[in-house]
Amino acid sequence: MTYIKQRQLLNLRDAVRPNNVVLIYGPRRVGKTTLIAEYLKSVSEPYLLVNGEDPSVRKILSSDKISSLRSFVGNHKLFVIDEAQHIDNIGLNLKIMVDNIPNLKIIATGSSSFNLAQKVGAPLLGRATILHLYPLAQLEIKEEENLAETHANLERRLIYGSYPSVITEEDNAVARSYLEQIVGSYLYKDVAELGEVRKPKTLTKLLELLAFQIGKEVSLTELGAQLELHKDTVAKYLYYLEESFVIYSLRGFSRNLRKEVSKQDKYYFYDIGIRNALINNFNHISLRTDVGELWENYLFMERIKRGEYLGTRSNYYFWRTYDQKEIDLVEEREGKLFGYEFKYSPKKLPKAPKDWLGTYSNANYEVITPENYLDFIT
Repeated sequence: MTYIKQRQLLNLRDAVRPNNVVLIYGPRRVGKTTLIAEYLKSVSEPYLLVNGEDPSVRKILSSDKISSLRSFVGNHKLFVIDEAQHIDNIGLNLKIMVDNIPNLKIIATGSSSFNLAQKVGAPLLGRATILHLYPLAQLEIKEEENLAETHANLERRLIYGSYPSVITEEDNAVARSYLEQIVGSYLYKDVAELGEVRKPKTLTKLLELLAFQIGKEVSLTELGAQLELHKDTVAKYLYYLEESFVIYSLRGFSRNLRKEVSKQDKYYFYDIGIRNALINNFNHISLRTDVGELWENYLFMERIKRGEYLGTRSNYYFWRTYDQKEIDLVEEREGKLFGYEFKYSPKKLPKAPKDWLGTYSNANYEVITPENYLDFIT
């Protein structure tokens, strides 16, 4: 498969340093192992690469004995653990290693933020750098295609998404099969391993319901009624799905107006191709009634990727009032508010809501369409 240079490779090189742990989080199959392999090509010092799914590795790295951990690492200057979330006590033991093995550099990857973050959070406080990895960003893909190709490929991105194996596969039938395989074999693996999901099929039904509510506030009570679950259980499942990098939640923005909606979240899929596979809809754009939802999900996640990879730190929200004034995405950064409305085929560009500009003097407003989206996401 053709390798498309990952933007996090530059950030990884900057983050790896002695007595520090770099944690790389991201969904399965987005290229965490590939990222590590590319990084190691430039490493001249001795390194040790292990996989947390290996039972023998789990047994050794679950031990909190300094002598055992030091013996396992040996004379290696760089220690890399793929799928580290499977290892018990991994956070404490990584701390023991960076505290007691001089100049050791550590990289750990995980496909479940819940599992790995819970295990490393407190022990590695002040000793860890976190990098997130996503399906390929247009920011990365643009290095492999010209502008005409980018515009020609936009519709395909809205249907099949941006997983590396999908981007590099020209046959749509093969791309579809690949996405269906992810949904069938990998999508719920980390959630199921938590052991608190009694009916795994319920997760599929929950995601199918979310797939038809992109861009809308989600009611936990209504989801619970449809799934025959208590709303607290629905909230727990949503949390697990988000921590396993299947969905991404967005909160409502509210500061000054009593009529601003802020109690319910919106949810987006990390990859729009996965969403389409869940509802078994790979129809061409001209045959779809959900183009607006595809466009909104695509732009939102591309913006998240851009912020992560370029180091643009923002708080993200949506804005809506009870009288149906709305802005799809609000970014709060550097003391200012930036409002973005997403329109795939606008007959007329919508104007900024008066309540938005009138209430927030530090606010901007812009409509993102296929005519100007590349500046927005790259």
